Amino acid sequence: MSNAKTANIGARLDRLPNSSWHVKMWLVTAFALLVCWSNGIGGAVQNILLNEVHWLEPGSTLLAMWGTTYTIGQLFGALIGGPIGDKIGRKKSILLYEVIHIIAMLGGAASPNVTVLYVFRLLQGLSLGALLVVLFAGFTEYVPGRNRGTWSSRTSFLGNWAHPICNGLALVVGMTVASYDMNWRIQYMIPSILSIIASIWVYKKFPESPRWLESQGRVEEADRIMTMIEKEIEAATGKPLPEVTVEPKAVKQLPYSALFKGKLLKRTIVGSLVLIGMNTIQYTLMNWMPSMLSSMGYSTSDSQFMTMFGLFGAPFGIFIASLIMDKVPRKVMGVCLLVLMAVLGVITGQQTTMNGLILWTFLLNTIIYMYVCYASAVYVPEMWPTSAKLSGSGFSNAMGRVSNIFFPFLVTYVANSMGASGVFVLISIVAVIIAVCILFLGIETRGESVEDIGNIE
Repeated sequence: MSNAKTANIGARLDRLPNSSWHVKMWLVTAFALLVCWSNGIGGAVQNILLNEVHWLEPGSTLLAMWGTTYTIGQLFGALIGGPIGDKIGRKKSILLYEVIHIIAMLGGAASPNVTVLYVFRLLQGLSLGALLVVLFAGFTEYVPGRNRGTWSSRTSFLGNWAHPICNGLALVVGMTVASYDMNWRIQYMIPSILSIIASIWVYKKFPESPRWLESQGRVEEADRIMTMIEKEIEAATGKPLPEVTVEPKAVKQLPYSALFKGKLLKRTIVGSLVLIGMNTIQYTLMNWMPSMLSSMGYSTSDSQFMTMFGLFGAPFGIFIASLIMDKVPRKVMGVCLLVLMAVLGVITGQQTTMNGLILWTFLLNTIIYMYVCYASAVYVPEMWPTSAKLSGSGFSNAMGRVSNIFFPFLVTYVANSMGASGVFVLISIVAVIIAVCILFLGIETRGESVEDIGNIE
């Protein structure tokens, strides 16, 4: 496509002032993220199936496969969901994955036996893995480069309240519904209904990405949607928009194979490593902390309390990240957060008192979730050209999921041979390795337009 065959969409979007239109796009995206919690209720549902309904048995293969089935689904969802999203568009792919996810949750709620439930659980993971890719990566195309990190961080902040909210609702359901067989089914039905509402909002309020349309050669459609956005913002602000001063840039279509050669190969490697680091560190701490604390001699109630208190660092960390994301260069921020994680991991592993463990676990979680926001909502989604944005982000997410399948075996070995302190040291080692990779292989994306980031000539 020649320069004359563009609508200069990137420059027109980047010069837009913050407005109610941006707030609307953010709230729709964040709400869709907030309510797609088939993963968030996994632990509560598993507990009921194991201890009350007895569809799962202690020590059984089915019990061991509960988490693995979902993770495998997320892996393939991220892997295939990205290329599909790059092919059919942002809005259509969001609606497609939402519909599949809603059907999978309703199917799970209506499952007559555990075999059928596992089929729907696999489908839940697949659809959510694809949905998370398009929501995070697709959103970066709608906001200006100058504050893209801030908007994406805000999306992550709201979306990460899903776990405490859905577990709070699970507690309410448990207190009000006497039948356990109905209890877990209702837990699937609630996010299904909320996701239907989110889908209606996406259908009515969410325009197709004009950047994506332009990258597909559909310039007239891109220009028409862009003009509607400009008129809405002018009406909302009551002021004429700034003039477009940036010359149009060529927008190219890239095949999936482009991710594995040339300059994009380096980004594929970096994106994958950034998310491998995020997944291994985050899920190790989330899933293993209670058992690690128990192995240190703390009672079950004490370990649960300490874990819960430490996890308050999650929203606190993401909130801090949203305040500073666009003030610090991306490479500097990633490296600094990982180095802090490494240091705090070693310090946390040396604690022997309850107060010390609570304090340092809180601080460690704060830094970890600043990194989660940085990695999953900002840095990895924004490092790709428009026509390969979901494909690149999806492949990186899939590699992060792969690490979740194998890394727990290493954690188990380290925990058995070196104890809880060894697991914290392992977290520190992973953080250092990823920091070095970002330092030498990462690209700088802060404040850059999507078009400049996508220039791989």
